[in-house]
Amino acid sequence: MSASRRILMVAALVVLAIVAAMALLPALIAPADPLQTDVRSALEPPSAEHWFGTDQSGRDVFSRVVHGAGRSVGIGLMATLFALVVGLVVGSLSGIAPRMVDAAAMRINDVLMAFPEFLVALVVVAILGPGPVNVAIAVTLAAVPVYVRLARVQTRTLVLAEHVEAARILGVPPVRAFTRHVVPGVLGTLSVLATIGIGSSILAIAGLSFLGLGPTEPVPEWGLMLAGGRNVLGSAWWIAVFPGVAITLTVVAATIVGRTLRARAEGRAS
Repeated sequence: MSASRRILMVAALVVLAIVAAMALLPALIAPADPLQTDVRSALEPPSAEHWFGTDQSGRDVFSRVVHGAGRSVGIGLMATLFALVVGLVVGSLSGIAPRMVDAAAMRINDVLMAFPEFLVALVVVAILGPGPVNVAIAVTLAAVPVYVRLARVQTRTLVLAEHVEAARILGVPPVRAFTRHVVPGVLGTLSVLATIGIGSSILAIAGLSFLGLGPTEPVPEWGLMLAGGRNVLGSAWWIAVFPGVAITLTVVAATIVGRTLRARAEGRAS
């Protein structure tokens, strides 16, 4: 890995560490109550007292950004984890299924992959209704096809690998050989993809919340904060800019780490 890529990787890890600290220890980083209103302090610009300024209700924007990390990142992690598990199960089973079953499953998967993930998530939320849980389900279902395809390809490759054939020759039962020698390899590949998928999930969740389909006021959530600041962007830019920066840095950092891990897994890191 070159020096510039190493520096970029370290910077991305630092950003993710800060975001993780915000999500796990929000009260320690920002003691101010993110729900506390004070109309006398409404729309104050960034200052020593309020680092990121205040919003229309006088709530501390810095505190809301910090406390919003747990919700935004948490839903993104949950959606990515569920998509990985579903993709692993469906893709692996499709890879060893009879040809007709595999073909039918892949045609359905191809149809889902033909649509942008955000559009699929919108349709799912429109069916299930708004709310953080439904948003997580929508983002999960939208991301599953990518994991299914990759899991299926990896399964078909590993099933023919020499160590799997050796296990069969030694008399290892097919199910045991599959779970011990094929599934772990597929899971490792999907885990690398999931690192990149976390950023995409966070971005999708923020977009749905921006449209009013996720958490509702006064819950601190990055996408919802963006929506709350769009109408006063000219006079109180800090309300939308700081959560927007948090989203951008988190997504970019997760993508950098994911792409670096994928390059190493593919033997392209230098």
